[in-house]
Amino acid sequence: MPLSLRRALLGRPIATAHAAQQRLPKWIALPVFASDAISSTAYATEEILIALLLAGTAALSASLPIAAAIVLLLAIVTFSYQQTTLAYPGGGGAYVVARENLGFGPATVAGAALLIGYVVTVSVGVAAGVHAITSAFAALRPYSVQIGVLFIALLALANLRGLREAGLLFALPSYAFMLAMFLTIAVGVARLAMGSISPVGYPADVRSETVSVTGLLWAFYLLRAYASGCTALTGIESIANGAPAFRPPEGINAAKTMAMMAGILVVIFVGITYLAHALQVIPDVGGVEQGGGETVLSKIAELVWGGKRGFYYFVQATTMLILVLAANTSFAGFPRLAAILARDRFLPRQFANVGDRLVYNNGIIALAFLSAVLLVLFQGSVHGMLPFYAVGVFLSFTISQAGMVVRWRRIRTPGWRRNAVINGVGTFTTFVVMVILAITRFMPPDSNVLFVLPFAIPGVGETIRSGAWLVVVAILVIEWLFGRIRGHYMAVAAQLTLIGFRPEPPKKNTVIVLVPGVNRGIYPAIQYAKSLGQDTRALHIEIDPETTPRLLDEWEEWGEGIPLLILESPYRSLVEPLFRYLDEVQVERDHVVTIIIPEFVPLKWWHKLLHNQSGLLLKVALYFRKDVIVTNVQYQLRE
Repeated sequence: MPLSLRRALLGRPIATAHAAQQRLPKWIALPVFASDAISSTAYATEEILIALLLAGTAALSASLPIAAAIVLLLAIVTFSYQQTTLAYPGGGGAYVVARENLGFGPATVAGAALLIGYVVTVSVGVAAGVHAITSAFAALRPYSVQIGVLFIALLALANLRGLREAGLLFALPSYAFMLAMFLTIAVGVARLAMGSISPVGYPADVRSETVSVTGLLWAFYLLRAYASGCTALTGIESIANGAPAFRPPEGINAAKTMAMMAGILVVIFVGITYLAHALQVIPDVGGVEQGGGETVLSKIAELVWGGKRGFYYFVQATTMLILVLAANTSFAGFPRLAAILARDRFLPRQFANVGDRLVYNNGIIALAFLSAVLLVLFQGSVHGMLPFYAVGVFLSFTISQAGMVVRWRRIRTPGWRRNAVINGVGTFTTFVVMVILAITRFMPPDSNVLFVLPFAIPGVGETIRSGAWLVVVAILVIEWLFGRIRGHYMAVAAQLTLIGFRPEPPKKNTVIVLVPGVNRGIYPAIQYAKSLGQDTRALHIEIDPETTPRLLDEWEEWGEGIPLLILESPYRSLVEPLFRYLDEVQVERDHVVTIIIPEFVPLKWWHKLLHNQSGLLLKVALYFRKDVIVTNVQYQLRE
């Protein structure tokens, strides 16, 4: 990318000395790190209703008790993660806690689960945001996927400009969504109390007076609805992961922000669930599965504000913005976690590189690419992608809280028993929810085709033919990749260490200048070769024999006395004759060979496309050749 265009898109570089100035105050950190959790209220109620609707409309009355149970779980998880944030203000969340208290095995499992969760958060958030806007403007529904990919690209660009700039950009839409939800809930509750708004009533084709299932099957539907509603907790851990981005004292400020986030989340989630129950609003199940239809929140806003006009559009616009911008939580968390994993040698080291805007550019780009691929695969269906949340989020919750219990028992600081109990309760509750998620999300009938096993498992038939099994496979694959990458880095470190190293005697050096032709562009390479003061030779690979006599005459005049060898190439190949000659040279004695490749550099980048890339081809071919040093000597053209 040309430097001028890079500066226009990303801004001027920020010096490392100014890193402290990029730290976030709580009012900016809240929309940056909490928008994921708060935005999930836009679809959490809908997921509960979709699960309950399978048992008939009479089952929808269970939505309020389920919401109450989720609020209790939210309180437990929030208290637990506040302990984590205060204990580990350096960030890293579940991965760092597990690494220091449980070992690398559980830590990498938590890390893999979190990475998957971050990717899915971007895809789901953007898809839900697009769904919100297409609920108001049906003409845009055929272009949902394209709009979603565009939003992901814009989010990536905003985050490449720096965390503080992204926070300022996203603060207004986040607070606007909170205002829209508070007003919608307040007006809706007030109108219900005054009797100025009535329930719409369930459609006749789905209305039922009693629950259509009983016994264990009814318990299963309840657990499935509870598991679906637990999407409201996604993003809770983001503040703990990103604590270093807060202003000092990082841990205390992060814990306070987490409390604010939990309070806002409870009010909005419970309010929307109550209005959906009181107004008898149900989801468009078929439309949801296809990534279309009208959302439950859109229906509620239409009823509360008296139709699709005025404030209704403000609600839909802010919902779209918060859902899309909620993905920014992942853009803040994924690159940081990837950097920590890279420093521990579980991911490529490039993920630990900090860009000139003090952000982890490679992590941001990787997250944008992976989430866009997921969005396209699932054609923008929120309901289809949610099984990815099934195990990963609560698996990382459980591992993190278990690690905190071990930590308190180990350090035994004042109040350690109280803290251990808090985290112990968190471990138990998140583990139970993880089991519920694992069981209920491994069941038909509403999984995306990508989650359907191509075979029935012996002994259980179709029972777990579909569900979130792909998440388990993804975690195992990432675990395997972690092991391979770390194994490579450990092997490299063992071979590069100076412990026990005994230097070998210096090897002799044979210098070979490749001569494609005799011109000004080759002369700097000839001079450099002579300056090395070693056994120097020139080599021309003969592609066109008719030009050889002229080349020999010119070399006699300009070759500076370096002997020139002509290698015939009847099949017009550059690589094969060169490699045959190197085989002969390297057998002569124990030494290295320096190959000098002359190359002229055009003034403009597109001029390069008009010339052969033989120099690049030779460099690539020689890259893995042992005891060969490749030097590129450039000649800069002026016009």
